[in-house]
Amino acid sequence: MRLTRREFALGVAGFGLAGCLPGGGAIPQVARPDPELEPGLRPQPNPAYDQWVAAFKTRAMSQGITQGTLDRAFRGQGFLPGVIERDRNQTEFNRTLEDYIAIVAPEEKVAFGRTAYARQRSALARVEAQYGVPAEIMASFWGVESYFGTKRGKIPVISATSTLAWEGRRGRFFESNLVDALRIVQTGDARPDQLVGSWAGAMGHTQLIPNAYQENAVDFDGDGKRDIWSENPIDAFATTARFVSRAGWKRGAPWGLEVRLPQGYSGPTGRKNRAAVSRFRDLGVRTAQGGSLPDHGSAAVLAPMGVGKPAFLVFHNFNMIMRYNPSENYALAVGYLADRLAGAGPLVGDFGRDKYGLSQEERKALQRGLTRAGFDAGTPDGVFGKKTEAAIRAYQAAKGLAVSGEPSRALLDALG
Repeated sequence: MRLTRREFALGVAGFGLAGCLPGGGAIPQVARPDPELEPGLRPQPNPAYDQWVAAFKTRAMSQGITQGTLDRAFRGQGFLPGVIERDRNQTEFNRTLEDYIAIVAPEEKVAFGRTAYARQRSALARVEAQYGVPAEIMASFWGVESYFGTKRGKIPVISATSTLAWEGRRGRFFESNLVDALRIVQTGDARPDQLVGSWAGAMGHTQLIPNAYQENAVDFDGDGKRDIWSENPIDAFATTARFVSRAGWKRGAPWGLEVRLPQGYSGPTGRKNRAAVSRFRDLGVRTAQGGSLPDHGSAAVLAPMGVGKPAFLVFHNFNMIMRYNPSENYALAVGYLADRLAGAGPLVGDFGRDKYGLSQEERKALQRGLTRAGFDAGTPDGVFGKKTEAAIRAYQAAKGLAVSGEPSRALLDALG
């Protein structure tokens, strides 16, 4: 099957695990399909899906998958309605950059990640020497995709990919990944119970989809296995680096950097509006600290939340990050977290206040206030999602206020 570049993107959009805090310092064992998964992520009856699977098995056997592999791989698998819902609500595509960075690269994750990065620095250096992808970029993929190996997902890959193949929105893509997942089982690279991960079938430390695994998997430590599932993440690092290198990563060049746009800037913005760095210099663009822009070839200015908010100058390698996941928010977050892991500070630019007149710190304070008052608003990350909205609604109802579910300065003040 011929897949589009977007379909072949590695990793997983909207994995939903990157913002979770780890349960402890040690990386946990790879989980079997978890009986405590929410109902939508456990097999549900669906005769149409069952019919599709029966027809698919015939197609799979024509591609060399044996009956024994099919029997082993599909045992205990089934239709998962929850993965379809997640496919429709991918975080990096429906959140602002401010929210997305707050989810995938908060300060506590940066601190945790620096320790994890230091622990794997030797392994990452060896992979960097082989493939030319900087150690901090690989570590950032690791952090964004699985919280440095601590959150690798528990959704069965066979169930997830077969559900999405049956559903049909990207049917050819997910059927291709389902076949490659079966090949992983058939060749003995992994057992069916090891094939767990994200809603989209991404697996292991750096959340590789089965297509990408088959194309790029590396036995870097020489133990005879291309093992992205074990406690040693080096094969996952090497596989990710090989993918990015083959996509066209330029050795020794950066992804980009934060910049400061002059007041009233009206020059080119957007990834497709590339220009020589000299042109951006002439337009008054400077580094975030105020220095002259470095020149690493044709570049583009990104101002995802508007000219007055944090902006970035991105080079060729930014697009290589996007080959892993075709979202600009994702690539900016990977670049940002990589810089933080390497010792850089937080963004210099200010995102300012939201449409409710609240800053990120005030949104965090509101969430903490709701939870303190007995209305669980979830992690105080400044990102308002369904849980915070439900907490606001419950608070408003309990206080006899108009129930809107919307935050406000008055609500913040009332919560103290």
